[in-house]
Order: sequence, then structure tokens, then C-alpha cells
Amino acid sequence: MIFFLIFAKQSTNNKLTNKTMKKTFLLTTLLAAALATNAQTYQIPVLENDEPMATGPFTPDWASLRTYQVPDWFRDAKFGIWAHWGPQCVEGSGDWMARELYMEGNGKYNYHREHYGHPSEFGFKDILPLFKAENWTPEQLVKFYKEECGAQYFFALGNHHDNFDLWDSKYQEWNSQNIGPHKDILDGWAKAARKAGLPFGISFHSDHAWTWYEPSRRFDLKGEKRGVKYDGWLTKEDGYKKNADGTDKWWKGLDPQKLYAQDHDFSENTWDNGAIHRQWGWGGGACLPTQEYVTNFYNRTLDAINRYNPDLIYFDVTVLPFYPVSDAGMKITAHMYNHSAATHKGKNQAVVFGKILEEDMKDALVWDVERGAPNQIMPRPWQCCNCIGDWHYNTGTYRRNGYKSAATVAKLLVDIVSKNGNMLLSVPLRADGTPDEKELAIMKEFGAWMKINSESIVKTRPWKIFGEGPIANADIKINNQGFNDGQYTKAGAEEIRFNQTEKYLYVTALAWPADHIIKVKALADGSELFPSPIKTIELLGYGKVKFTRTKDALEVTLPEAFNNIMPVLKIKK
Repeated sequence: MIFFLIFAKQSTNNKLTNKTMKKTFLLTTLLAAALATNAQTYQIPVLENDEPMATGPFTPDWASLRTYQVPDWFRDAKFGIWAHWGPQCVEGSGDWMARELYMEGNGKYNYHREHYGHPSEFGFKDILPLFKAENWTPEQLVKFYKEECGAQYFFALGNHHDNFDLWDSKYQEWNSQNIGPHKDILDGWAKAARKAGLPFGISFHSDHAWTWYEPSRRFDLKGEKRGVKYDGWLTKEDGYKKNADGTDKWWKGLDPQKLYAQDHDFSENTWDNGAIHRQWGWGGGACLPTQEYVTNFYNRTLDAINRYNPDLIYFDVTVLPFYPVSDAGMKITAHMYNHSAATHKGKNQAVVFGKILEEDMKDALVWDVERGAPNQIMPRPWQCCNCIGDWHYNTGTYRRNGYKSAATVAKLLVDIVSKNGNMLLSVPLRADGTPDEKELAIMKEFGAWMKINSESIVKTRPWKIFGEGPIANADIKINNQGFNDGQYTKAGAEEIRFNQTEKYLYVTALAWPADHIIKVKALADGSELFPSPIKTIELLGYGKVKFTRTKDALEVTLPEAFNNIMPVLKIKK
């Protein structure tokens, strides 16, 4: 608009030379771009009345956030473990059960109704007191993750889409101090991580409760409960009504709408169970949240950051919370970076993750890929979040032996690290706070491999190429936020991955070859990738091994396999 007015005036006067007009065009275009950058407005601006954003080197705009530098400690770490654990683990029916228990005919609905009751009478709010965490030992668990599994950082769940805060929350009455365990879960995890010397992360997912819980306002379409509304309609006033037997409701004084967040219009196609995925970025007909709701999430997140001083925070969203309709996520990110700088002698050491990022956004945030990986070396560090089973504990996964094997976990880790990535692995806990014996066996086997081979993972950097083999050469696409890890779990011994330190090149075959020979084309005699002579090759955990180097490949002879995972070669550069 600014350019149009100036240009119109100049054209009317008809006195400017072409050269002057070109200069004016450039100046006005730059001015318009600058104004657009600095005057970005949001439909739902967050309020800072209760929790002011920390000031410092970062401001909540992309130009400022793109000055971010990923800290070296994160680039070195490569592997973290995540306790993706909360009240949705109670029934053992897996992830998103607090939503799907309200979907008539769904397996989680059927299980919940059979074992707990109809969702009009016994909804997710009534599951919360059953979450006891009675056998939870955070210090022991984090020590195990570090010493026995090789974790270099640790993540805890702050809240999930179920909107239940796992700390003594100032801004959410439905929290683990008030209900269920009557414990500050985040405090326990934070202290355990600090004692173990691990960087501590918190994941926040509750921003989507607004649309995620919409099925809680449904009703059965058939059967004896046909037309009876589920408990997502309940209000605080309903809690003061007596039960049928004359007793008080256990949640008397609490407001169910503070949990379910359903005092709003339905999103478009709300009865379409898949619509939420198309609306995840607050488009596609999603009912937009109120300023009060957005500010509440912002307040809760800053409360946790200020209280527990996490080194990393993770959002299960497109880009950042409520982006692009609100600046809440932008302000949370600026706060996290400024808070970190203030507590680390002026140097930001924090990491904030975002999904489905545009390329320039990857300068401002660390890109997170869920259950997947790009098939190339990325110029900036990134992370894959994955799980050995379901995100929330699932007894079905346990019974059918559906966990990833230790070999699969290692295979994914090596592939990710070769491409400049880290892997954050969720090991689901049962509602009482313990892993099951199958999970422990998998992690112990993986940890035994890590104890021998961690030097090829931790503190390494990508080589000139990430790998070779049929999968390395394939065109593997990312599906939305990830979801392509099944392509990589198929890798065999012909699949080779590389990474390096200043002195050594590490070469990993993603399985033990049946003929005991590893062939590496990239290290053939005369290869431009590795022109130096190779004097010795060491097999980690074993010692020196025999090899020949021809114009076609480096061929390394291996002993009998001494683990069930994979061999790693060490070559001096």
C-alpha cells in the first residue's frame, strides 16, 4: 500500500527519470518489507500480565530467533531418553486414550466402558485419581537411563493433550499435586536428572486440548445409552450435585471445563475422527481458541520453565504452540532462550523443538521428526523422537511382543547420527511408574552395545557422506512430521553408515554380515572421499581386524558376531 501511493504520485507528476523511479521502487519495497517484518500481528495475542516474557538478546519474531545457535552440548549428546508418562497409562490401552474413550465403537471406548464405565458417568477426569505413581523411583530410573542405557539427556512429560499438568501447577487445578499421585512429578524428574548430571527436558502438549477433547461432548448413537451426553459438557456447578446414593462427587469444587476446555463451538467436521490431523495447524475449520485459553497455556509453560529450569522444551505441534494464529509460542521460545542466557552467563544453552518447519524456521528452532528421518545429512542439528512401543503404555504391545528390538533401536540411532541428528527415545512406563521386564531387557541389551560403541555416537559429527547401500541410495520421503522409520528398520549388513571425530572415521554395518565380510565402496583404493592410506582397522569391542583395499571397495574380515546388534569399525584418519 505504501509503495502504491508513492508510485501513483510519481506517475501523476510524470517528472521522474527512470533511474530515480527504480531507486524509489527499491526503497519503498524495502520499507514495506521492513514494516511487514516488525509489525507482524496475530489474531490471538497472548497476555503477559501474570507471566512476563523474559527480556534479553531474543525477541519474539523470526528475525531475532533465527540468530539462535544450537549449543555444542546438544550436538555432542546424540541420545536421550523420554519418560512419556502420565494418567493416560492407567488403562494400558495406549496413546490418545483420553480422546478415543469418547469414540463409540473404538477399541479404547469398548475397553473403558467394560472396565470403568460409560463415558457419560465415568470419563477421563475419573481416571485421574487412579493414577498413583506408587512405585515411581525417579532417581533410580534416571540413573539406569544414563549408566545402563547411555542416555546423554533426559525428558519428562509436562502435560499431554489430556490437559493434566504433572507438576504443582499455578495455573491448572487439574494437576498431579492435587489429584492422583499427590506429587510434583516434574520436580522429582528434574532433581533426578540434575543429580545424574543430565540435561533436563520437558514436553508440553496441552495446547491442543481445545480441539482434541471435542469427542468428550459426543453421545452414543446406539444402545441403551443412546443420546446420553458424555462428561465433556460438565461444569463446576455440576460437581455440587449429589450422586445417586447421596454422596458428594469426588471432584466437587473443581471445574471439568478447566480440564476438557470445551466451552466453545465445535470445529468443522467434529464427528470425523481424522479431522483433527488436518486441523493441527489451526486451519481446516478448527475452532480457534480464546485469548484466555492461549494465555493459560503460556502461563503454565512459563511457570514450569521458571520453576524447573529445563535445558530443552518440546512441543507436539506444527511449528510452535498456536502458530500462526497467536504469538504465544514465539514468546515462549524467546523467554526460554533469554532465561537460559540469564542463567548461563549470557550464553543461551537452551533447545526448543518444532515440527513441520519451513527451512528458515530451522535456524530458529531445532527441527523434530517424529518416528522418522530425512535421508540426507542435514546442515543443522535435528532430532528424531521415537518410542520402543506406543507413546503411552500399551499392554497390547507388551502381550504381542510389539516392542522394537535392541538392534532396531541401535540401527535407528546410528542412521540418525550419521545425518547430523539426535534420537530421543521414549520408554513407556506403567501407571505405577515402572517399566516392564521386556522393556528393561531391551534397554539393557542396547545399553551393553552402547558401552562398547558409544565413542562412535557421542561427540561425533557427520562425515562427507552419511552412508551407502540400497536404503541410503533410495528416495525416502518424510510423511508430514515424520513417520517413515519403517523404511530404516529393514536395513541389513549391506547398509553402511559413517560418522567421525577429529581423528577417527567410524564405519558401521547395520547388521552382522553372514559371510563375515564388510564391503565399503566409499573407502575403495583411490577414493576421493578417503585418499589417505589405511594402516589399521579396529573392530570396537574386539581389536584389530584384517582387511584388503581394492579399486572397488574396502573389504574387512570380521570374527564371529559377539553381540546381536551390529559391528562398528574404527579407522584412523
